[in-house]
Amino acid sequence: MLADPDRAVASSAVRAYLDRRAAALLTTPGCPSWCAELTGPVAADAFSARRLSEWTLLRAMTLGEPWGPAALLAATDRLQLRTAGTCPSARALTALTADGRTRRIRAAAASRLSTVGG
Repeated sequence: MLADPDRAVASSAVRAYLDRRAAALLTTPGCPSWCAELTGPVAADAFSARRLSEWTLLRAMTLGEPWGPAALLAATDRLQLRTAGTCPSARALTALTADGRTRRIRAAAASRLSTVGG
């Protein structure tokens, strides 16, 4: 699909697929192998590669696997907002409360942090 002559359409279709599948597989045991399978094919499209990387980071934060706050703070607003709204990690929410990119992200993280127990 990424070989389509209309790069914007191809990239958009790949990202939509990534988002659908990653959301469905996020906490399943099959997610790491699915991500590894896609790493090569999406490498040609920097935006899609970054999106896949961010899903991997969200999985790590959600499941309590190793991750670094610097990666979250360097992530897109989209991932920071998703993390603030859905991630159960008090560590991630604390990082976003302090240093999230926008006021909206910081406020959402602070609100969730109070319910998660950080």
